[in-house]
Amino acid sequence: MARGWESKDVESQVEAKKTMSPASGKGPRSPEDIRREQEKRDLELSRTRIVNDLQTATHPNHRKSLEAALEHLDQKIAKLA
Repeated sequence: MARGWESKDVESQVEAKKTMSPASGKGPRSPEDIRREQEKRDLELSRTRIVNDLQTATHPNHRKSLEAALEHLDQKIAKLA
């Protein structure tokens, strides 16, 4: 059981790394840009974790809670984009 969880965790980290865009060569970024980028990255990592949890969730109430959290994260990510 632990191996499966660890491999999913590693998989989610690799996926999150792929989705992160490399720093653009536009010059120095403002502290606000850096904060927004970090917040978006954190939200995307949370989203990846929830998607993975949703794939294994079996209890209807737990699935409903995860789906609501996923929708909330998608809205927050859209606002930052």
